[in-house]
Amino acid sequence: MVSLTPEQKKLFEDKNFAFVATVNKDGSPQVTATWVDTDGKNVLVNVATSRQKFRNISKDPRVAVALVDQKNPYEEIIIRGKVISMEKGRVADDHIDKMSKKYTGQDKYGSRRPGEQRVLLTIEPSKIVMW
Repeated sequence: MVSLTPEQKKLFEDKNFAFVATVNKDGSPQVTATWVDTDGKNVLVNVATSRQKFRNISKDPRVAVALVDQKNPYEEIIIRGKVISMEKGRVADDHIDKMSKKYTGQDKYGSRRPGEQRVLLTIEPSKIVMW
């Protein structure tokens, strides 16, 4: 396992979007822009169980995450790793509200569909490249 440097952690803590790549059932890549976070060691991504990203990760935990600093688009970080935990319930619901506050300024996530269930993914980096 590799560790995020303080500079890399800051990029995940700031209001930067990330692109998360997963593997489809047929082996083709699937990429989605998403809100992103860190616990200081791992990358955190919150998804709905109805999304393709969640279905892919449930079958194959390998992912890649690319993040570009919105203040300096020539600074980027690319992480390869795997999902090591998926938390549902209150933990995931509280986290999506935290992400809503970070990215939109809203205290509560306002785009939730009726019956939508959220999952907090913890991604453990195995390789980190930064420019």
